[in-house]
Amino acid sequence: KKYQSLRDVMSTLPAPDLAAVFEDLPPEKLPVLFRLCPKDLAAEIFAELTPETQQDLIDGLTDKELKAVVDDLFVDDATDLVEEMPANVVKRILAQADPATRRMINELLKYPEDSAGGVMTTELMELRPDMTVAQAMEAIRRNGFDKETINNCYVTDDSRRLIGVVSLRALVLAKNTEEPIKDLMDSNVVSVSTTTDQEDVSNLFEKYGFLAIPVVDAENRLVGIVTIDDAISILQDEASEDIAKMNAIGPSDKPYFKQSMWDLYKSRAPWLLFLMISATFSSMVIRGYEDALAAVTVLTAYIPMLTDAGGNAGSQSTSTIIRGMAVGDIQPHDLPRILWRESRVALLCGGTLAVCNFVKLLVFDRIAAPVALVVCLTLICTVLLSQLIGGILPVAAEKLHVDPAVMASPLITTIVDTTTLLIYFNIAKMLLHL
Repeated sequence: KKYQSLRDVMSTLPAPDLAAVFEDLPPEKLPVLFRLCPKDLAAEIFAELTPETQQDLIDGLTDKELKAVVDDLFVDDATDLVEEMPANVVKRILAQADPATRRMINELLKYPEDSAGGVMTTELMELRPDMTVAQAMEAIRRNGFDKETINNCYVTDDSRRLIGVVSLRALVLAKNTEEPIKDLMDSNVVSVSTTTDQEDVSNLFEKYGFLAIPVVDAENRLVGIVTIDDAISILQDEASEDIAKMNAIGPSDKPYFKQSMWDLYKSRAPWLLFLMISATFSSMVIRGYEDALAAVTVLTAYIPMLTDAGGNAGSQSTSTIIRGMAVGDIQPHDLPRILWRESRVALLCGGTLAVCNFVKLLVFDRIAAPVALVVCLTLICTVLLSQLIGGILPVAAEKLHVDPAVMASPLITTIVDTTTLLIYFNIAKMLLHL
């Protein structure tokens, strides 16, 4: 309980590192440690915590302490807090927020959660075009403390329409302090609307290397900005969601150890059930060709190898296309080019696998050449078909406004298994006269 020493140590640590300490503490210890935080760090630490830890901490804070935290939070962080908390906690948060903060939170809550309006902050630095450099610097000194960023200042007219942007660097380096802002500003401003999807917004950060992007309404009036820290969080959330879907798991915004056993069950069981039911088509195909298998029993031994090869080839193709679509390299209208490229790659890959496998079947497995030929021809056809399916499904999903990640590995594998067996048995019937 050496609280003063603990306070001194905490004052030397960045907010994200302190937040990691809070995440590992039991709920009853959170208020004690939070009260020892330097005041200027407290709100930053709170914004870094997971919603579950935030709720545990709020339960242990007095109304006065909660008011201090909410007032020090940037509006976008306060809005995220309100969106994540249960109704009884939200009521308490809004009751402690000052009227201006409460009004801005309610305004941001009107926008869809996954839109630019839903993730933006209204705390930005706004300048007028007729201001001089000296006047602009004075305005920044006077009002910049409460702004999320002052690296870029946004120039608006009397109706708050966005007409330009000027960097703090340009203002500091200006040789003439009486020069008007309109002569320094860049009028070619990249902006997004309040309804732009948050993933599209985050991709603009990657494309242009911005630290912030202005958000405008339908009449081009400046209503907020999205900052780079929000863009990084969006990209992490989208990547986590895509990875979950690509592995047939329901996405969750909670860390692994914060999810209950029931949460994990609900995210996995429905997909497993769906894939199990869809895999029964493979069993139906095998039952339909039992006579062929009885005549040449050695065919059975190579079913796992063929289905695995097809599934792996399809997964490679799908993953490549999904990633290309995610970063904007591939568009739905590129489908003919995708199929042409994938077909050539598939023939090269399938041919290589078939030649190597043919030698292995004859030399090591010592099976008859006709049977080896059936297996290797099936291998080429399977790889070709799998990669074409892997290229088509994500594009089709995008056209149907379904997340392309849903079409990844497990689903592709299930589809390819059935088609592989159909190809295998039909080639066997033709070449072996079954």
